[in-house]
Amino acid sequence: MRHYLDHASTSPPRPGVAEAMVTWLSMAADPGRVHTEGRMARAAVEEARESVATLLGVRPRSVIFTSGATEAANAAVWGAGRGTVVCAAVEHSAVRSASERNGAVVTAPVDGLGRISVAAVEAALAAAERPVLVHCQWANHEVGTLQPVAEIVELCRSVGVLVHVDAAQAVGHVAVDLDALGADLVSVSAHKFGGPPGAGALVVRRGLRVDPFIVGGEQERARRGGMENVAAIAGFGVAAAAVTASLGAEEPVARRQTAALLASALGVPGVTAYGDPVGRVPHIVCVGVDGVEAEAVLLGLDQAGIAAHSGSACSSESLEPSPVLAAMGVDAERSLRLSVGWSTTDADVDAFAGSFSGVVARLRSLR
Repeated sequence: MRHYLDHASTSPPRPGVAEAMVTWLSMAADPGRVHTEGRMARAAVEEARESVATLLGVRPRSVIFTSGATEAANAAVWGAGRGTVVCAAVEHSAVRSASERNGAVVTAPVDGLGRISVAAVEAALAAAERPVLVHCQWANHEVGTLQPVAEIVELCRSVGVLVHVDAAQAVGHVAVDLDALGADLVSVSAHKFGGPPGAGALVVRRGLRVDPFIVGGEQERARRGGMENVAAIAGFGVAAAAVTASLGAEEPVARRQTAALLASALGVPGVTAYGDPVGRVPHIVCVGVDGVEAEAVLLGLDQAGIAAHSGSACSSESLEPSPVLAAMGVDAERSLRLSVGWSTTDADVDAFAGSFSGVVARLRSLR
C-alpha cells in the first residue's frame, strides 16, 4: 500500500473534479462562440469563475484563468512593466526566474525561519532603482512559513509600488480574503488543493489594468489570449467549491497530522525542524536529517511505500541545494518535506512514523 505525503507538490483530484472534466473533454465547444455549444461552454467557465472567486473573496471579474500559478506569476511580472523587482530568495523559482528576465532584481533577506520582514522590504525598495513590483509569497513552499502579507501589501500601497502575492501554497489550506488583503496581483494554482493540473488564476485588483502576458485573442476580457481550457477550468471550479465547503473541517485535521509527522521525525536523533513551527500553513512541515543525503532518504521512504519530497518544488531532477534553505542559513542539502492534503489518512501518518527511523538508521550505518 502506498502512502502519499507530497501534497505540496500536487494533490489528487477531489471527488467530482475528474467527472466535470470528462464532460467537457468529450465535447467540442468554444466559449467564445454564440451557438448552443459555445454558450454552454461559456456558462461552465463563468460558473467556475464564480466558485473560484467565492473561495478567494473577490468578485468574479477579478479572476483571470491561466494554465497554472507559474503562468500567473509570469503574467504578474510582465504586467508590472520593466523596472526593478524586489524579491526574497525564498520565493518560488517561477517567481524568481520571471523577475530576473524582467530586469534588475533586489533580493530582500529573510530570517532563520524563512520569513521576510517589512523592514527588509523597505530597505530593498530604498536600494532599488525605479522599483515596479514587490513579491511576497503567502506561505513558503518548502518550510511552510507564513509571511506578513498584509503588512507588506500595506507598505507597497503606501509607496505606490505594485505587489504580487504567490498564494499557491495558501489557497485551499488557509482562509483567504483577497479583497480585504488589497494585493494588486495574486497567483493561484488548482492542483495544489485537489483541482486539476493545467489550471490556475491570476487575480487582479479591482481597477488595476495590466498588459496581458499571452496575446493573440480577446479571451478573458482581453487579458489572456487563447481559447479557455474548459475542462480544466470546470474541474478548478468543482475543487474550489469543495474547499469553500470543507476548509473549516480540513484545516485542523491537516495541522494535527503534520504535528504528528513532525513529532515522529524529531524523535530521531540528528533531525531538526525548519521553518516556523507555529506560524505556518497547516499542511507542510520540513526537517533536516543530519548525516545522510536527501536523495537516499527519499528513496528509502519510497521503498517503504511513502512518497515525500526534498528541496524546492521544481528542482527535484537535479536535487541541487535548496535556495530557500540557503537563504535561511541552514543546511540546504539534507531537507525532507512532508505535506498532507484532503485525502491524507492517519494510516499515512502512521506509516511514516513506523518507517522513518529505520530508514535513517540503515543509511547512517552505511557510512
